[in-house]
Amino acid sequence: MAKLTESMTNVLEGDSMDQDVESPVAIHQPKLPKQARDDLPRHICRDRTKRKIQRYVRKDGKCNVHHGNVRETYRYLTDIFTTLVDLKWRFNLLIFVMVYTVTWLFFGMIWWLIAYIRGDMDHIEDPSWTPCVTNLNGFVSAFLFSIETETTIGYGYRVITDKCPEGIILLLVQSVLGSIVNAFMVGCMFVKISQPKKRAETLVFSTHAVISMRDGKLCLMFRVGDLRNSHIVEASIRAKLIKSKQTSEGEFIPLNQTDINVGYYTGDDRLFLVSPLIISHEINQQSPFWEISKAQLPKEELEIVVILEGMVEATGMTCQARSSYVTSEILWGYRFTPVLTLEDGFYEVDYNSFHETYETSTPSLSAKELAELASRAELPLSWSVSSKLNQHAELETEEEEKNLEEQTERNGDVANLENESKV
Repeated sequence: MAKLTESMTNVLEGDSMDQDVESPVAIHQPKLPKQARDDLPRHICRDRTKRKIQRYVRKDGKCNVHHGNVRETYRYLTDIFTTLVDLKWRFNLLIFVMVYTVTWLFFGMIWWLIAYIRGDMDHIEDPSWTPCVTNLNGFVSAFLFSIETETTIGYGYRVITDKCPEGIILLLVQSVLGSIVNAFMVGCMFVKISQPKKRAETLVFSTHAVISMRDGKLCLMFRVGDLRNSHIVEASIRAKLIKSKQTSEGEFIPLNQTDINVGYYTGDDRLFLVSPLIISHEINQQSPFWEISKAQLPKEELEIVVILEGMVEATGMTCQARSSYVTSEILWGYRFTPVLTLEDGFYEVDYNSFHETYETSTPSLSAKELAELASRAELPLSWSVSSKLNQHAELETEEEEKNLEEQTERNGDVANLENESKV
């Protein structure tokens, strides 16, 4: 019982110590968002691996960001066309039906009011009376006449007469406004239908990114492909590292974005995406992965966002596909399985092996440590001939200084001998 009591007290004390360690985070940064508070101090959160990974961009390319406390909502109305295009289809169709229905009802009400004020309703059966609109005997018929006027159907049963100037003016106004409504709503529906968002569904990214040696250099790689026969024109790829950081002044920057070079200076970021391609990022001194080793990689809280852009060949509209990789989706010491084979007169792509990888021998050290080992083993290539000559010159000067010291010592010994002989 004594041992059980001691173990229980130790557990409780350990929990209280953990609570004491974690509590200063919420007090120190109370105004930071929840994710920023979670990412702030590395030494406080000891079970980071057990915590659920919060993505900035999901695997399907949708951004996992919600805008809250937007007070200036009037800005959405200033760009009403884009607002309607961005709405979901059910709301867009509802607005489409409501706009036409409201305009028809509004002008139908005005046609009925004109007929009511003129007294056409009281002379429906009077053949000598000239109404504003023939055969308009109630609100329903006025509503039907409004639909015929705005949609230019013209059945011929209800016709406006020349004895009604206010009706002629209303006819002109409804015709003009009806054309504007048609242009706006039909244009909105056309843009929404022709959006190239669905084209991105056939642009695929590998489920994992890999790190292995390529041409004697440590590289981060992922694979992209296009499932359609119609190609993406002027395709380009870029990548961003999403990782929270703290500056030397103590400023915390949540979800800081850093460019990852995937061939911008060499032109390798511009793709001819006919078959799947492996995008490579060389881990050098400018790379954010310069000091990350295999053992340190699982401890890092980072996300790699990859963005593929280009024009759809069929429509000429710009298309963008996105995906992301977190630390658990980056495989160290792996390569992608080849998917392209040469058949009889053509190349065939096997998309069953698109996401497959195989293990390869890769050092577990970081690129920085590999560079240091290489510099210790042999002289770097950056050392020039002039630097070597300077080294030889320094050695020669050191030898001359030693010779002078030896000569002075000899001269001193000779002088001592002469003094002794004189004595």
